[in-house]
Amino acid sequence: MEPVARNLQLKAFFGGALALLGWVGVILVCGLPMWRITAYVGSNFVTSPSVWEGIWMNCTVQSTRKMQCTVYDSMLALSMDFQVARALVVISLGLGIVGLRMSFTSHKCNNYVLDKNSKKESALASGVVLIICGVLCLIPVCWTASTITNDLYNRGLVNGQRHELGASLYIGWAASFLLVVGGGLLCSTCPRTDDQKHYHLSTSL
Repeated sequence: MEPVARNLQLKAFFGGALALLGWVGVILVCGLPMWRITAYVGSNFVTSPSVWEGIWMNCTVQSTRKMQCTVYDSMLALSMDFQVARALVVISLGLGIVGLRMSFTSHKCNNYVLDKNSKKESALASGVVLIICGVLCLIPVCWTASTITNDLYNRGLVNGQRHELGASLYIGWAASFLLVVGGGLLCSTCPRTDDQKHYHLSTSL
């Protein structure tokens, strides 16, 4: 059973590590004002300045790379997709804290740990919470990307402006992937005791 327990611990470690990296990515997605980039286009080349938009602020970037950021005064200043994104990303961050804390307390889930049932339940619950965390981050990222893409193909240039996907969206996709994979590994960390007993009984027969 020692190799099995070692493999389970490795899966728990890598699952927690991937989930932690994904959660750090969600922090970047939340804080960086790079969800949507508005470039001013003229004569087939991009002119300055450009505007970076996030869920908390927008920044104007001059040709000299000087940046001036302004925090949104109210929710009314945000588009609908950004309003939903702000709420879901904040919830995702909170769930990530809960899921990671639960995963760290259950990383010793093996047959030699006392109260192993509670450890297994904690590992499974942490995996589910982290998967939900990844999905909550994925929804606003995909929604915003879809909105930008539809505007680009349906409307084209409006008043010389062109919307582009910001770096936060790509970080959000990567963070969601890491959270879902990490949560899945944590969910599969502890096999069911009933299944193990059934397997040993079948082999002995």
